[in-house]
Amino acid sequence: MARLPRPQAPARFRAIFPDLADWLESPWTGPPPFLTGQMFRLEEAVRDNRFVIRAELPGLDPENDIEVAVDGRVLTIRAERRQQDNGPYRSEFRYGSLARTVRLPARVDAEDVTARYDKGVLEVSVPVPVVKPGGIRIPVEDADAPPEQPPDQAG
Repeated sequence: MARLPRPQAPARFRAIFPDLADWLESPWTGPPPFLTGQMFRLEEAVRDNRFVIRAELPGLDPENDIEVAVDGRVLTIRAERRQQDNGPYRSEFRYGSLARTVRLPARVDAEDVTARYDKGVLEVSVPVPVVKPGGIRIPVEDADAPPEQPPDQAG
């Protein structure tokens, strides 16, 4: 029995959407590159009065390839994965510069921020200031309740 050739996208479609055409014509290996782009995944949590951001950055040298910066309430993580050689004919690895910004819950001093890289995961820890409830509690009266009589006017 003869095998039919795999269908290929028309040349015009391929010229406009080359990544989409390649993804549609290849065996499924994960999300398409045009959706994931040059991004890395993050987790955000509050632990022990600290705002913790974890970033998946496997295969990087933390001293040369990763930069963490704080400016007011914005934390920026930059990373760069460099291709070491001309390598294999086909590669699904992503090379280039990556960056993500995270809005912090409060303004912080960069001196108080710590960053640690372990087994491909960058963990940035930012102190969360203790929020003291401010203002005065205002009682809310019920509009349907009968008005209270002062005690000295009761008969």
